[in-house]
Amino acid sequence: MDLLHGALGADEDQALEIAVAHALLRGVSRGDSGAILRVYRPTAPVVAFSRRDSHLPGFDAAVRAARDAGFQPLVRPQGGRAVAYTEQSVVVDHVSPHPDFPAGLNDRFTDYGHLWAAVLREHGVDARVGAVPGEYCPGAYSVNARGVVKLVGTAQRLVRQAWLFSAVAIFDGAEVLRPLLTEIYAHLGLDFDGTSVGSVREEVPDLDLERFESAVIASYGARIELTPTALDDGVVSAARGLAVDHRL
Repeated sequence: MDLLHGALGADEDQALEIAVAHALLRGVSRGDSGAILRVYRPTAPVVAFSRRDSHLPGFDAAVRAARDAGFQPLVRPQGGRAVAYTEQSVVVDHVSPHPDFPAGLNDRFTDYGHLWAAVLREHGVDARVGAVPGEYCPGAYSVNARGVVKLVGTAQRLVRQAWLFSAVAIFDGAEVLRPLLTEIYAHLGLDFDGTSVGSVREEVPDLDLERFESAVIASYGARIELTPTALDDGVVSAARGLAVDHRL
């Protein structure tokens, strides 16, 4: 499996980072490549809304709240609800061919949820798979600590012949995310409890981000051989064309 490691660049619009996943999914669905794992750290803070969020009455106010806090508001291709993250996060986009569309969705949620939980447990986190009360973008396959705070959110998008499994791990910055998400979810009229937002660093203060990111990659690599690869110029070009779909 090809490994794409690292963000596009410090000056790049975060909409382009999200659009790369969109472009990779389209390419894999056409048979342009095999499975791809992309791992990167955002270079700017983001609030990624879902299309469902954009139809709610308070959406415009939620977008303003994100901008006022210095976060770039975007629309992501996956479902769910609003997610916020900073440069102190790890994003994984796993794209794979899938001729048996749409089978396997729940199995992937379970399998990769437990992969993330295992990585966290290796570093001393009491990690479990499952939602916690009042969490952002609630899902049965979130990865939490102690059954109290959410650390990793997961989402999927399926198209003909391919799937995208995305995960965002909040390594640090929960103290910034809690008040922001509280305001955003209030504008959207959705249930939320700010105390449900956690971070890996709060659970394991002596763990550094690079070591954690390397452990995530190694965990995937233990399942299937990873081949470090440069991001294809054609994918970047396609992503630039798709980025407009993710900007607000």
